[in-house]
Amino acid sequence: MNLSYKIFIALILSVVAGLVAGPESLPFIKWWIAPIGTMFISLIKMMIVPVVFTSLVVGMTSLGDMKKLGRIGLKTLGLYLCTTAVAIVIGFGVAGVSHPGVGMAMAGSASMEVKAAPSIMQVFVAMIPSNPIQSMAKADILPVIIFALFVGVGIIQVGGEKGKRLSDFFDSCAEVCYKIIALVMQTAPIGVFALLLPVVAQNGPKVLLPLISVIASVAVGCALHAIIVYSGLASALGKMSPVKFFHGMSEAMLIAFTTCSSSATLPINMKNTEEKLGVSRDICSFVLPLGATINMDGTALYMGVCSLFIANVFGIDLTMQQMGMIVLTGTLASIGTAGVPGAGLIMLAMVLQSVGLPIEGLALVAGIDRVLDMFRTCLNITGDAAVAVVVNETEKVHETEESLA
Repeated sequence: MNLSYKIFIALILSVVAGLVAGPESLPFIKWWIAPIGTMFISLIKMMIVPVVFTSLVVGMTSLGDMKKLGRIGLKTLGLYLCTTAVAIVIGFGVAGVSHPGVGMAMAGSASMEVKAAPSIMQVFVAMIPSNPIQSMAKADILPVIIFALFVGVGIIQVGGEKGKRLSDFFDSCAEVCYKIIALVMQTAPIGVFALLLPVVAQNGPKVLLPLISVIASVAVGCALHAIIVYSGLASALGKMSPVKFFHGMSEAMLIAFTTCSSSATLPINMKNTEEKLGVSRDICSFVLPLGATINMDGTALYMGVCSLFIANVFGIDLTMQQMGMIVLTGTLASIGTAGVPGAGLIMLAMVLQSVGLPIEGLALVAGIDRVLDMFRTCLNITGDAAVAVVVNETEKVHETEESLA
């Protein structure tokens, strides 16, 4: 049986088992089953830094041309920022139709502490690693990416036999990483079941029912964005049918849905994008690690829905100016948001503050954030792959035109 089918079956079984078991079984589930899911996540996280560093260096040296690197970088960044802005607008559109939170009173004045979102200058400063080994140890992906880019540029500049030896070394390391990832993926169905079971058992339908409109709005918005924007990009600019695109992405999407981490899904996403979508390794190695760090379309869409939800709960009418500010702030904030579970709350706090919405509204969203995180992370990694497909196709066209010139 195809691995993606096994993962999907495990997902369904975990939902059924979680609803049957209920909250009273949580002590047993958390003691005996949840740790298996934690081990699966640790296996994936074990490979994040090695695969990001080695594959980026290989991607850089494979490009071999600084002019080509700059061209790909600009296209990638431009596509990521554009799709993020569109995602927030779609979130507003879906929430405007479904009206989540209308008629729902805010329970008390409960507030929660959320880590302050970094300023744009703090993001730029943090990008440069003062100690790259420490950044790798802490799994700070953005500094690791910057260091890998410098190593790649250094190898290109050295060139000759010395540069080739080092390039071949990193290429061999990357191959070993891909083989380990393939082994880890064989345990994915068990890991998915163990991760989802405690979530379903703890929340159950009764807890989620009052906030079902928010969950439905985010789910519908993510589906619309994937079908309209991503399949549109893949077919119009990437010359790939939506069926082939989504079929090739099925494994990575299910892992993202379960783990709620763009970074944790990165190794699987890179493997699927190269092997099933036919994107060249050098494009995958550059576009996808960058996307896992700065491309947060699902989180952006979630911010659009949750902003309107909180505004409705507190009886506040958002002006067009405030909505525009949310689009701008959310797009820029996505660059500095880590691809880890719960990072969306940091972005949402920043957006609420920027337009003067009550920060207490986070207490409502936090209760269902784990469920919302599943949808937005799934959309995040799908967007990374869609951009990789587009960049890959445009580079093919560019190379063809250069050869004919």
